[in-house]
Amino acid sequence: MPKTVEYYVGEALVGEGDDLAHIDLIIGSKNGPVGVSFANALSTPSKGHGGLLAGIRPNLLAKPVSLIVPKVTLAKMDDASKIFGPAQAAVAKGIADAVEEGIIPMNKIDDWLIIASVYIHPSANDYRKIYQYNYGATKLAIQRALRGYPPIEKIFYDKDRAKHPVAGIRVPRLWRPPYIQVALDHPALEKQMKVVKELPKSDRILLEVGTPFLKKYGVESIKKIRELAKDKFIVADLKTLDVGKLEVDFAFDATADGVVASGLASSASLDKFILEAQRLGIHAFVDTMEVQDPLEKLSSLRQTPDVVIIHRAIDVEQSTTGDRSPDAAQKARWGLVPKIKELYGGQKKASGRDRVLVAVAGGIEPSTAAYALDQGADILIVGRFIASAKDVEFAMRRMLGVLPGYQDINLKRIHSEDDDESVKRATWD
Repeated sequence: MPKTVEYYVGEALVGEGDDLAHIDLIIGSKNGPVGVSFANALSTPSKGHGGLLAGIRPNLLAKPVSLIVPKVTLAKMDDASKIFGPAQAAVAKGIADAVEEGIIPMNKIDDWLIIASVYIHPSANDYRKIYQYNYGATKLAIQRALRGYPPIEKIFYDKDRAKHPVAGIRVPRLWRPPYIQVALDHPALEKQMKVVKELPKSDRILLEVGTPFLKKYGVESIKKIRELAKDKFIVADLKTLDVGKLEVDFAFDATADGVVASGLASSASLDKFILEAQRLGIHAFVDTMEVQDPLEKLSSLRQTPDVVIIHRAIDVEQSTTGDRSPDAAQKARWGLVPKIKELYGGQKKASGRDRVLVAVAGGIEPSTAAYALDQGADILIVGRFIASAKDVEFAMRRMLGVLPGYQDINLKRIHSEDDDESVKRATWD
């Protein structure tokens, strides 16, 4: 009976600066794809990336037998010395210790092979650090490979929190509602930039470049706001009615993270708008202001928006509706929140999060926010209460105080190699 073919993948980055180590490795059966790859890599080396066996010292290979493949082209002997010296010794010792410590089962040392792809920066020069970092990275990558790290729950939890150290950017996503979205509507650039500067630092704050603002200064004004708020989620309130693809492209080029179309647009236009936004990796908002039956309109769409806005216009806010006060009319409108949630209830993400978030806008302040949150609102769009406040930071902190949970910058988003096992595992169907 043939042996089971085993195949594991692991990765680890350890250290900092030019001497850091980054190991990608595969572990698996000699009679499987790892064995084939091992033989091919050893017998047909490419220029500058020739593999070498992991030796503890000359004439003493580690087991499982392992091949080290340089990621960075070896252009000169100094580069080769780092790979054939401290890096080779570190990888071999890490593998040997992994066996001795029981990380790699003893009964697999003659059945498995390892291929380790090793990164050594051309400017690395501290042999001790090269050794220590590569030793630690090798053992960690093996541990991760053999226990299937990371679990999918960890990926879901971190994917929208992480900032890639080489890319140097963290593109914000709507992953941890509820949020406060500050509507920058007043068509005065300096005034709005002052508001942005005075806002407290918080992961729960989104910025909206409002329609009057955009009409006066154009989408290029988004770049001005971005200069002050590099990591903020910025929404361009385009109120698009037609030719949505073009307007989405303009806002995307100006660094917007989300774009808003009017729900009064035709279903065909909204579908094109949503499709283009999601193609570019930004969020598509549909604003249902003055849409008589939002549920009917949303049900007519072939594409699924990222956010639906339940919006009462400013002009409506400032008047009564029949015998009802503005607050009563507002609450009646926000009764749509759970109905919209129900409409998209069958489209939840694998992580358990809602596929579609619901935002509410129109006269929101601390006294009215609680009701919207109770209805299930994910985003509170606040305009004058914050943007026209004498003390912007104090006004925002009052609004943040209404939100459940921790409100300021997420201080846990610090380490890139934490191997956090505290993320609660989901129950899958």
